[in-house]
Amino acid sequence: MFNLRFAKDYLLHRLKAKNRHGVHSPFVYRLIDKVIYDFDDKKVYAGVENIRQTLFIDNNIITVTDLGAGSHVNNNRQKKISDIAHNALKPPKLAQLLYRLVADLKPRNIIELGTCLGITTLYLQKAAPGAKVYTLEGCPETAGVAKQTLKKGEINNVEPVVGNFDDTLPGVINSLDELDFVFVDGNHQKNATLNYFEWCLPKVHEDTMLIFDDIYWSPGMKEAWAQIKTHPQVTVTIDLFWIGLVFFKPGQAKEDFLVKI
Repeated sequence: MFNLRFAKDYLLHRLKAKNRHGVHSPFVYRLIDKVIYDFDDKKVYAGVENIRQTLFIDNNIITVTDLGAGSHVNNNRQKKISDIAHNALKPPKLAQLLYRLVADLKPRNIIELGTCLGITTLYLQKAAPGAKVYTLEGCPETAGVAKQTLKKGEINNVEPVVGNFDDTLPGVINSLDELDFVFVDGNHQKNATLNYFEWCLPKVHEDTMLIFDDIYWSPGMKEAWAQIKTHPQVTVTIDLFWIGLVFFKPGQAKEDFLVKI
């Protein structure tokens, strides 16, 4: 049932979505043309992807603590790092898109909810070397592997935060005057997603970018995305199917875009 629904959503998105030539907003057109559709190879890509390959062949087993998608009831499972890498890491196309979005935005701070094994964290930090990156992960042993990934990537200026997002995210948000870039990829439940969105709102500004992962993952995630789009502070959203981009630009006409990637 999940696969049928997901496939239907994907096909509908492809039918309705536009490319840059169907977009009349100068801000969104530039973002699509110069950033989203920038498929040129970047020097940084090869280095990060080489590290990804080491995770693909890592047969060490760790205990994965699943906090129940936001609950405080732990569900521990033994998994090979290689299996996690194959099944849970963002694919190169999407991770590299995040890199380009961050490089274009030039944020001072980045929050990532869902470190996983640290590959996306590498891309985020390398896109904005001067930014402070806070990467939040619920599973201690997964976070431990991510720390080794960051070490291989010779990364600094990253602060790993381990624990339940409900406990850790408010503190990170409160420690910052403003939020520049937030990537939500760690809890695919409607209420949790909306909570994270609401917690961010007091600190957003005209150049803030929020990105929500897997917006078609479930009926609940689709409902959360629909609710986020209608919030009065939100002026522009870009639905790329796999992720949704949210902006808060005063004076910008309120519009929602479906864009093919």
